Amino acid sequence: MTPTLAPIDWAVLIATLLIIVGYGTWKTRGSKNVQDYVRGGNTSQWWTIGLSVMATQASAITFLSTTGQAFSDGMGFVQFYFGLPIAMVIICLVFIPLYHRLKVYTAYEFLENRFDLKTRSLTAILFLIQRGLAAGITIFAPAIILSVVLGWNIVTLNIIIGTLVIIYTVSGGTKAVTVTQKQQMFVIFAGMLAALFIVIDLIPKEVSFVDAIDIAGATGKMQVLDFSFDLENRYTVWTGLIGGTFLMLSYFGTDQSQVQRYLSGRSMKEMQMGLMFNGLLKVPMQFFILLVGVMVFVFYQFNPAPLNFIDKSTETVLNSEYGDEYRSLQEKQNVLFTEKQELSLKLSTDEGERTRIQLSKLDSIEKNYRLESKFLIKKAIDSEYANEYTRLQNELEGLRANPVSDAFINKKDELNNLYKDSAKDTQTNDRDYMFIRFILNHLPVGLIGLLLAVILSAAMSSTASEINALATITSIDLYQRNQKEDLGEEHTVKMTKWFTLLWGIIAITIACFADLAENLIQLVNIIGSIFYGNVLGIFLLAFFFKYIKGNAVFVGALITQAIVIIGWWFDWMPYLWLNLFGCVLVILIANVLEFIKPSKK
Repeated sequence: MTPTLAPIDWAVLIATLLIIVGYGTWKTRGSKNVQDYVRGGNTSQWWTIGLSVMATQASAITFLSTTGQAFSDGMGFVQFYFGLPIAMVIICLVFIPLYHRLKVYTAYEFLENRFDLKTRSLTAILFLIQRGLAAGITIFAPAIILSVVLGWNIVTLNIIIGTLVIIYTVSGGTKAVTVTQKQQMFVIFAGMLAALFIVIDLIPKEVSFVDAIDIAGATGKMQVLDFSFDLENRYTVWTGLIGGTFLMLSYFGTDQSQVQRYLSGRSMKEMQMGLMFNGLLKVPMQFFILLVGVMVFVFYQFNPAPLNFIDKSTETVLNSEYGDEYRSLQEKQNVLFTEKQELSLKLSTDEGERTRIQLSKLDSIEKNYRLESKFLIKKAIDSEYANEYTRLQNELEGLRANPVSDAFINKKDELNNLYKDSAKDTQTNDRDYMFIRFILNHLPVGLIGLLLAVILSAAMSSTASEINALATITSIDLYQRNQKEDLGEEHTVKMTKWFTLLWGIIAITIACFADLAENLIQLVNIIGSIFYGNVLGIFLLAFFFKYIKGNAVFVGALITQAIVIIGWWFDWMPYLWLNLFGCVLVILIANVLEFIKPSKK
C-alpha cells in the first residue's frame, strides 16, 4: 500500500526544493565568461568550499544506502573513510599548489603540459565514463524514494529530478552548484539530527541511549574496527587506510566533480583550508549517519519489522503459490520478535553475557529468515513471469502463420514488454528501502517532508556537481582543445551550457536503466574503484617520474584499464584494493615501456 503524505509534508518538501532551485538560478544568473561559469569567479571562501566538497560526495545514496548498510551489517563501513584525512593532507601539499600555479580549469590540462594531448584526452574520457555512470545512479536513488512515497513510475521521477538539477546548473554553472550546496548541506545536517533524536525517542523510555548502544553491540552492530588481513572482508582498517587513501586521492585529487569545487576558491590557502575542513568533518559525519541506521535497528528490536522492506515484493509473494511458505516465515519472525524484545529489555537492565549471546543468536536466525524471504520473493516473481511468458508464447505460436498481422505484432510487443518488466521487478534487495520505509511509517508529520527534502537535496547537490564537471571536461578538454581557432569566451560558455544539458539527459537515461544491485553506495564506489586507481597512477607518474614520456603512459594506461576491468569481473580482490592495484600497475607498466623503448613526448 502506497503511503500518503500529509499536506504539511508536501509543503515542506516542495518549498525546500523550490527555494534551493530558485535561489541558485537567481543568485548566479548572467555568467558570461569562462572564469565565472567554470571556476565560479574564484570567490569561494574555505567554509563554502568545505561544504561544497562534502555536498558533492553526500548524495541521496549516502542516506539511503549507508543507513541500510548499518542496519544490516553495523558500523564497520566507517572504516572505508579512514584514508580520507590522509588523502586531504597529500592533496593540499601536492595537488592544489600545482593546480593553482598553472591556473588550470580542469585537472587534465596539467597532463597535456606534462605528457601530451592524447594522454590528457584519454584520462578525460575515463573520467567521463565513470562519472557519467555515477551521475545516473545519483538520480536513480531519490527516484526510488518518491516511487515508494507517490507510487509514481521511476522513469517519470528520474526525468523530474534530473530536470530540476539541470535548470540551475545550466543557468549558473559552478557558482550555482556551490551556492546551492550551502543551503543543501544545512537541510541535510538539520534533517539527520532530527532523525537521530526522533528514533532515540521512539525507543522505549526504559531503554536509555547507552542501553541502545549495548543492544546494538550484542548483535555485532557496534563493531567499528577490524584489523584482520582477510582479503575476503571488504571493510577493514587496512582496506580503509590503504585502499581508501588511494580511492580518496583519486576522487578528490583527479575527479573534476571535486577538483572544480576547490578550484573556485579565492586563494590557495582557502582551497587548502576547505579540503582540510572536509577531511576533519567527513568521517564523523559518516559515523553519525551509520549510527542513525544502527538506532533504527535497535528500534526494530522493540517494534515489528517486515521481512522485506519493499511492499510490492511482499504483495507479489503473498499472492503467489509461495504465499503459505512466506506466511510461515512471517509467523516464525513474529515469535522471534517477542523473544528478541524480551532479551533486549533484559540487556537494558544489565542481565549479562548470556543474554548478549542469546540475542546475537536470535539476530542470526532473523538474518536467515530474511534471506529465505528474498529467495521466496525471487521465486514468486520468476514464477509469475514464467506463467505469463508461457501463455504469450502459446498465443504467439497460434498467430505465427501471419507474422505481419496486427495481432501477431501486438503479442510480440506484449512479450517484449514482459521481458522489460521482469528485469525491472526482480529486485529483492531491500536494504536501500529500509530508511525510507522507517521514515514513512514512524516519523511524525512535518518531519517526513523534511527528511525527504534531505535525501532529495543530497541527490541534487551531488548530481549538479557531476553534470557540471562532465560538461566542463567535455567543453574544455575535448571540444575547445580540439578547435583550430579560438572561438571566444562567450562561445565556450554557450557550449558548456549545451554540454551540461546533454550530460543531464545522459544521466537521466542511465538512471532509467539503473538497478539496485547489491547496495547503491557500494555500486558507486565499485564504479569509481575500477577507474580511479589508473587515473591516480597517471597523475603520480606526472608528478614524480620526470623521465617518463607520454607514449609510455598512454599505452600503460590502456593496458592497465583492461587488466583492472578483468580483475573486477573475475573478483580477484575486494573492490577497494582495485584503487591501489590500478595505481601501482600503471606506474610499473609505464616504467617498463619507457625502459624497453624510450618514448618521445
